[in-house]
Amino acid sequence: MKRRAFLAVLLGALTCGALSITAQTGSSQWALDWSALTYHMSHPMHQVEGTSNAAKGKGICQAGQCNFLIAVPVKTFSSGDSNRDLHMIEATKGAEFPMIVVRAQFPESELDGSTIHANLQVQFAGQAAHYQQVPFQRTQKGTEVQITGTIPLTCSDFKIERPSFLGVPIKNEIPVRVQMNWHKL
Repeated sequence: MKRRAFLAVLLGALTCGALSITAQTGSSQWALDWSALTYHMSHPMHQVEGTSNAAKGKGICQAGQCNFLIAVPVKTFSSGDSNRDLHMIEATKGAEFPMIVVRAQFPESELDGSTIHANLQVQFAGQAAHYQQVPFQRTQKGTEVQITGTIPLTCSDFKIERPSFLGVPIKNEIPVRVQMNWHKL
């Protein structure tokens, strides 16, 4: 009986200790509820946008640092023209590298402000590119946090040969507009 009481006290102390460590470090977990990722492609003859709502994501903040992971299948981007979308998958090597993966890192303190400056690593078309201090706007709506901003991708960042139309290649810049709703677990 004394042994059980001792184990119960020890377990209680360990549990309280773990809870106080979590509270001290400000550990939190996040899940992505909804997203719209939209790329913009520009050519002298026309402008094109393609959007995906298929991103999945999660994040964790601990010891003052947040690390988020977002992944989206290349084939889920739609521009409204299936032929163009198939050509985009081909140009970006989507069959060989079917996922775009974004890792974002930023100070946890920025979750309290209106702007988050994230360091990003983007894996796309078999290449990785880094972007420093990319600004995202943060707004709170009830229990959800909305994040909006633009990732300044370029074809050359990922060694993508720029598709051409009538012998003229698209512009190098292919910015991706980000709209996401997150909630704390």
